[in-house]
Amino acid sequence: MQPLAERMRPTSLDDYVGQTHIVGTGAVLRRAVETKRLPSFILWGPPGVGKTTLAKIISSQLEVPFYMLSAVNSGVKDVRDTIEKAKRGQFFDRASPILFIDEIHRFSKSQQDSLLGAVEAGIVTLIGATTENPSFEVIPALLSRCQVYILEPLGKEELKSMVDKALTQDAILSKRAVKVADYDTLLRYSGGDGRRLYNLLELVTNEAEPGGEVLIITNELVSDRVQENLTRYDKTGEQHYDIASAMIKSIRGSDPNGAVYWMARMIDGGEDVKFICRRLIISASEDIGLANPNALLMATTAAQAAQMVGYPEARIILSQAVIYLATSQKSNSSYMAINEAQSVIRKTGTLPVPLHLRNAPTKLMKQLDYGKNYNYSHDNPGNFKAQEYLPDELSGKAFFVPKPNNPTEKGILERLKLWWGGKYY
Repeated sequence: MQPLAERMRPTSLDDYVGQTHIVGTGAVLRRAVETKRLPSFILWGPPGVGKTTLAKIISSQLEVPFYMLSAVNSGVKDVRDTIEKAKRGQFFDRASPILFIDEIHRFSKSQQDSLLGAVEAGIVTLIGATTENPSFEVIPALLSRCQVYILEPLGKEELKSMVDKALTQDAILSKRAVKVADYDTLLRYSGGDGRRLYNLLELVTNEAEPGGEVLIITNELVSDRVQENLTRYDKTGEQHYDIASAMIKSIRGSDPNGAVYWMARMIDGGEDVKFICRRLIISASEDIGLANPNALLMATTAAQAAQMVGYPEARIILSQAVIYLATSQKSNSSYMAINEAQSVIRKTGTLPVPLHLRNAPTKLMKQLDYGKNYNYSHDNPGNFKAQEYLPDELSGKAFFVPKPNNPTEKGILERLKLWWGGKYY
């Protein structure tokens, strides 16, 4: 039996839920379909918001061949074979076949390069789907040939309409005695993901029988059923962020055992190595910072190495990194400094740069005293000369406050006091 999400997959733009900013009446993508002038494009958005469904609907409405590849298990040969099939299926009076590539961000540069000629020549209309920012994951040459449309998580009312539609129109659920008393927990666990919403609804209503006692969906019922079946780490759901948070807080709290445990949970759940690496790099700067500047180097190097070797060996590299971070001395002084600076900017606005700090590349600027009285630090003993580096209104304001409880920042604090006297510290 097909899962509910597949049974309820819409087949036309009128049935499609959400993304009205691109497929609503008069919106850009709907107009392209209606006028049969479809560009190659990339759909960027979180899982379960209808990227694959939208591509299939467009192909159906344009009545063109639809070829689908997954970047997870397709190589350059698969791309070339598909393009050859598309060539043979071309007709003078019909729009180009659609080549849909799911998770296009996982394609290597050579794989993406193999698409360029066919897209440029109009042999295929490319539709790529990605959960990652295409600016970073899609090569510029391919990105320049595609429009990018951003898909948003489904809203509360859209998700509720999907539940109601499934209960009244699905061939199986419509025969069951089910009533919804509470939507909140069902929608919260879905996280704006329509596919997950249908999976949850199917899970919750699994025991309802045609003609049997009415099953009333409440927040408590949903929570109980989900907890009973939550045997796997969900890479895109609420638990995904809870476990990542637990790992970071364990690092911040200097507990290598907790940090390794929560990271192991992420790895065993199939978490993308890039996600773990990004969290470690952020923690190295936010929570350790100047107390141990090597922590950022360790996290960055570990990220490069882990992505180079991949799983399963990457787990060893990540374990080394997370233990190093957890056992390092901690300081959030850099994090607090930038927060304070941005807070002051929001309050004071864009204060003018003092004249002596301004760049003076032209004669006119020099006549206006740009750069006048600036004292070049290296011309002074110890490569230091006290002068004002902040706008006059902020003179003496200390954004960076070193933590004296670790040797590195204690030494920084002593140098700053020696240089600046009592101006800042």
